[in-house]
Formats: sequence, structure tokens, C-alpha cells
Amino acid sequence: MSETMRAAVVPEAGEGFEVVERAVPEPAPGEVRVAVEACGICHSDVFVKDGGYPGVRYPRIPGHEVTGYVDAVGDDVDGWSEGDYVGAGWHGGHCFTCEPCRRGNFVQCANGDITGLTFDGGYAEFTTVPAEALAAVPEDLRAVDAAPLLCAGVTTYNALRNADLQPGDLVAVQGVGGLGHLGIQYARAAGYETVAISRSADKEEFATELGADHFVNAAETDPAEQLQALGGADGVLATAPSSDAIGSVVEGIGIGGSVIVVGVPGEDVPVNAQHLVGTNGAVEGWSSGDARDSQDTLEFSSLRDISPEIETYPLAEVETAYERMITNEARFRVVLEP
Repeated sequence: MSETMRAAVVPEAGEGFEVVERAVPEPAPGEVRVAVEACGICHSDVFVKDGGYPGVRYPRIPGHEVTGYVDAVGDDVDGWSEGDYVGAGWHGGHCFTCEPCRRGNFVQCANGDITGLTFDGGYAEFTTVPAEALAAVPEDLRAVDAAPLLCAGVTTYNALRNADLQPGDLVAVQGVGGLGHLGIQYARAAGYETVAISRSADKEEFATELGADHFVNAAETDPAEQLQALGGADGVLATAPSSDAIGSVVEGIGIGGSVIVVGVPGEDVPVNAQHLVGTNGAVEGWSSGDARDSQDTLEFSSLRDISPEIETYPLAEVETAYERMITNEARFRVVLEP
């Protein structure tokens, strides 16, 4: 094996990517080395590219939607062996000793790591990852399809399965994009009466193909009124990061309903408190999940044949690939193949 690898590096916050040769990293105790097959490009990679996340050290290799094969195992690692097909997502490990960890809430670890932010990620041919941050990938999932499921997939799947929802409930997915097109598939597979909400009329046919039972054109009608006409939503998965769009669906929830925010807008969300009081409703948020949650997402996706719409690029075209993502031109997830 070569002692060097290619990697896309951000030298400093705000600078462009540089594809460089680096030494192949050695796994420390408690880590494994992954030979990267694919790595998704996520909007959260802006925290590395442009800065703004505390504690990021440069130069840094981004990437937290990593799939590949275990290439080497560090000391004190049990449960993983060379050749295992694995993935690593946003949650890059936890301390096991803080109060959230002691309660099994590893995502909220006070000392948690983030793949591609606090340590080098998957925009490279190899990366090292804490063993507890790895998920097993089903063999029937292609690496390029599994990669986005480690972020967009686990975020939407985990939000829905942890909500107070039952099969047959009316569940809307606000936004038919990188998160939303997966949310629709998971909602349909979970047995919900699924509503897709979008301001793009041309997405109606696609949303129906994904499994939506209803489509609401939010550019022409009031989405809250449309949801109430259907009986009131038991849940709305808000995936589009627009405070106005999220606010526009709050009055669409029925008794005991909730708006679950997974797409984070840059401004505060306007909320009709009277409607929340009158329905015992809620507006709440959900973060992604830990490695076991990611593995559950991958296994469910394999079981129900759920996959993302992707565009793929070689590592040498990382700048083009990133621009496709950040300008919302991609349909819908962008994946590098190092």
C-alpha cells in the first residue's frame, strides 16, 4: 500500500479547496482506519469551508458522510475487523463519562467529536475514526447511496421514529430537497398518510413517485389551510431551512400535533402561540443521531429500498461539487468518490 494519499484540504477558513498528497494516517488506540469509497458533501461542511464553528483547526479535511472499508484497526478496538463495510456520520465519538453519556444520550455528549470538523473527515482516500462512531453498512447498499444516509438519512428517519406518531397519522414533509426527498420516503414506509409541501410545482410528480399521498403547492395556497382541510397534521417534518416556510405550517397541525424542525434557518421562526395552546401542539427540533441510529437508518433503508437522489464527482472536482451543493443546484445530494 502507498504511504501517501490524496485529500481535499481547506487550508484556512474562507479559502478554496486544495487537493494535496498527505501521509496515510495511522489509527490511534480506539480508532480504525477507513479506506474511503464515498463521502457526501453536506451543507454543514460550510462550517469548515467558511469557518464559524468553534474549535476547528486548519488545515482540515471536511466530510462527515463517509462510507468505505476498514483498512486497519488500532489497539483496544473490539467489534471491528479489516474488511468490514462501514460508515461514519456527523457524530464522531463521545466521552462515555459526561452526564448525557451516562444516560446513553451520546449525541448530546459534552465532549463529543464531529467527523470532518474536530478531526479530519472523508474528503480523502483514507481517514481514521473513533471505533464508537462507526456504523455497519448493509452489503446491498452502494457506498455512494449509503453516504448521504449517514446525515440527511439519519436526521429525517430518526426524527420521525422518535416523534409521537402512529401508522395512518397525517404527516407532512415541508420541503422536497436534500432532506425532504428522504423524509417523504421514510414517512411513506412508516405507514403515514404523507403530504409533501413545496413552493416548486414541478416537484409534484417527483414527490408522488417518492410516495407522497398529497402534494401542497405552498407558492399558490396556504399550506396550513390545506393541512387543516385534510384533518390537521399529526406531525410536520420541517426540512427546508426557511423561517417563514416553517412558520407557515404551524397552524396546520391538529390536536397534539407537532412541527419537527430538522432544517435550521438563519432567523427565528414566527410561531402562533395561540394555535399551539389551542391544540396542545408543539414546535420542536431534532438533531441527527449516533452511530447506532445511523446503522438503524441504513438497515431500514436497505429493507424498504430507500435511497437518495445523488450526483457524483471525483475528488479532483471537489470545488465544482461543493458549489453545486452550496448554490442548491444539485438534485439532491452531492457525493465524492475519492
